[in-house]
Amino acid sequence: MTADDPQRAFAAALGRIPSGLFILTVAHAGQETGFLASWVQQCSFKPPRLSFAVQPDRPIVKMLAPEAVLAFNILEASQTDMIAHFGKGFSPGDDAFRGLEIIREPGKAPVLAEALAVLEGRVGGRVTAGDHDLVLVDLIGGQLLCDGQPMVHIRKNGLHY
Repeated sequence: MTADDPQRAFAAALGRIPSGLFILTVAHAGQETGFLASWVQQCSFKPPRLSFAVQPDRPIVKMLAPEAVLAFNILEASQTDMIAHFGKGFSPGDDAFRGLEIIREPGKAPVLAEALAVLEGRVGGRVTAGDHDLVLVDLIGGQLLCDGQPMVHIRKNGLHY
């Protein structure tokens, strides 16, 4: 890193903001899917609320209608298999959960049985935030599913994935 390349130095510094890696699952209008999400953050105590960022052209955005149910599956630090599975993305109609053990309850989003923890909620709003949309999720429940440490992600460059 050199001081004579301020853009590169800026991108490196921005990339050092740590984030978790989550599998966000969604159920809406009889459909369900999941995707890899890294820009997830608690943003309110009362009510308990999370925010996450998603590119507005991703197919999943159509399912993020008001009151859609979501589950933030918090990954354990060693669950790189889930990153590989969900990181490729899924087209509408694809079975995102093929080969995985899923917990399904009426009126809720699918939950990965091997997740470290899960937080469940409903879409509460959406705001345009540059090249991504920021989705607000009102939390309605959650639980630890096993012991372990959450997966943390540090990017080398904060200007792209």
